[in-house]
Amino acid sequence: MSRGTKARGRASQLRIIGGQWRGRKLSFRPVAGLRPTTDRVRETLFNWLAPDIHAARCLDLFAGSGVLGLEALSRGAASCDFVERDAATLGQVENHLATLDARDRGHCHRIGAINFLEQAADRWDIVFIDPPFGQGLVGPSCALLGAKQQVTDNGLVYIETGASEALPSLPPGWELHREKKAGDVCYRLFVVRSA
Repeated sequence: MSRGTKARGRASQLRIIGGQWRGRKLSFRPVAGLRPTTDRVRETLFNWLAPDIHAARCLDLFAGSGVLGLEALSRGAASCDFVERDAATLGQVENHLATLDARDRGHCHRIGAINFLEQAADRWDIVFIDPPFGQGLVGPSCALLGAKQQVTDNGLVYIETGASEALPSLPPGWELHREKKAGDVCYRLFVVRSA
């Protein structure tokens, strides 16, 4: 589903654009507010991540369709935690993992992103933060990741926001590595250095 006007209830498709599942199309049911990261943005993002994705432990916060985490697994990530509070949406991610025979590498968590981070004791090499736009969720997510040191040293954090949204204050040691805009989306990649 794009940011356009797909009919609600009609199946949409997302396409894995690289790695072992390249070209695979996965169907999902559109849900209000669900806007999977476009192929164009994903292509750029995973070019940025290419040197670091192999064997990485990933976190797809606000997973939605799960396309960022699935793309990471396709390109050689060791594992990915998918966090999504909507049961039906998370069920679709679970179905995709089953279809791709990747349930041993993809782990689904039905819980809100902030609650998940508050409870989690894990650390990740790559974190994807692509929340619903305009709801002020980026700042609290990044603050928790920083306060709990949940990103490994030299780990990467991807943040996708609306182009008109101001980026909140980020934890110490987060350095902007890449930044681009595509239409109404701004996307950035940060390197996390130990404080």
